[in-house]
Amino acid sequence: MKFLDLLRMSSSSLWKRKVRTILTVLGVVIGVASIVVMISLGLGLSRSLLEQYESYGSLTQITVYESYNYDGGSSEEQKRLDDELIQTIKGIEYVTEVYPILQTQAIAKYGAYTNYLQILGMPVGAIEDRDIIVGEGSLPSETDEQLKLFYGYQVLQDFSNEKTGAGYWTTGELPDIDLMNDPIFLIFDTNAYWQSQYPSGGGEEAPAKPPKKYLIETCGIEAAPADDGWTRNGWYTFCDIEKLIPELKKVFKNKVIPGQPSTKAGKPYKEIFYSQLIINVDKMDHVTGVQTQITELGYETDSNAQWIESEQKTLGYVQAVLGGIGAVSLFVAAIGITNTMMMSIYERTTEIGVMKVLGCDLRNIRSLFLLEAGFIGFIGGVIGLVLSYSISFIINKFAASAQEFMASSSISFIPLWLAALSLVFAVFVGMAAGFFPALRAMRLSPLAAIRTE
Repeated sequence: MKFLDLLRMSSSSLWKRKVRTILTVLGVVIGVASIVVMISLGLGLSRSLLEQYESYGSLTQITVYESYNYDGGSSEEQKRLDDELIQTIKGIEYVTEVYPILQTQAIAKYGAYTNYLQILGMPVGAIEDRDIIVGEGSLPSETDEQLKLFYGYQVLQDFSNEKTGAGYWTTGELPDIDLMNDPIFLIFDTNAYWQSQYPSGGGEEAPAKPPKKYLIETCGIEAAPADDGWTRNGWYTFCDIEKLIPELKKVFKNKVIPGQPSTKAGKPYKEIFYSQLIINVDKMDHVTGVQTQITELGYETDSNAQWIESEQKTLGYVQAVLGGIGAVSLFVAAIGITNTMMMSIYERTTEIGVMKVLGCDLRNIRSLFLLEAGFIGFIGGVIGLVLSYSISFIINKFAASAQEFMASSSISFIPLWLAALSLVFAVFVGMAAGFFPALRAMRLSPLAAIRTE
């Protein structure tokens, strides 16, 4: 018997018993939809988690900090972030790049307006890796002959009138400052500045001499987010570390640069120690291993990947529970298919007997009932997928309108592989449920079957 003949006979048999078939298919629909929707919720939460952490920074980056002495050890014994450490880390497998970061502060002045800047000196490549959207000008370049600053979009908000204290946070209006074109002066020696403004000791002591101001050119400004959102770069001022270090050495000649350690005699070190190191790793899977090696060197580390790994384990358990709940529904549907096929055999006993008497191959009889069961699984799987996508759409609609608590409002996500796998699984469950009824049909005595009439 040809396959097309078996297909026609099985579909015809199901159609003759359409009420029973519909009820059995409905069980498969509910089972498939339950599994797909439950798993989609876990996948959606996992994807939202990744998007959220990606907004904080790359998932293949590690940040390295000094490990401070809390036992009263000497500052000269402190493990510092220096060029020697950079070379050591570059030798670790899977590390693709190491970027030093030097963080310092400066007071920006324009007329009566002042701002306390958080300056991040970084290699140009590291600045580019932060995915900054340029609104005006350009990012710092290695070809720049002198130090230039790139302002985050929120820096302007922190300028305030030094005399009145008025600023954006009190008036709601941005200061009348063009960071791109107005002359912005920087005071790097902030301690000397405050001492000149507010001399300590009282009495007849003369105020300290105001520190020198430096006119620093602006190379660019970050674009504000279109949705009035937040960026991790907005509050910072960026510059090329290769231009910042010589500038600081010139300003603080023979003096300790703020944020830098000093010797026991209070003298500055010849080399510059970095505030942080940014490590790029080739793949997220290798981040934890590299992070462990750096920690063993005696330094503090942090990465988005380590937090994701921990939270994904929790989500994995949640997803397994959700999938298990859906699997129970499909198991019940499988029982329904088995019952339907057994009933079909009892009703078609004579038909089976005639087929055997006419010399029909037993494998064809088995295939006939397996096809019927597979049909039920396939139809239920297709309808279940349509229902799953509909439910997923409704869930995401409600999530989007309710609140924006995640990086993505799609808390239910059905990838193509899940849809395909669920359909294959539904057919498999159907055929598995019909296997034993098919065996029963094969073993049925032809004479006994005919006598049943």
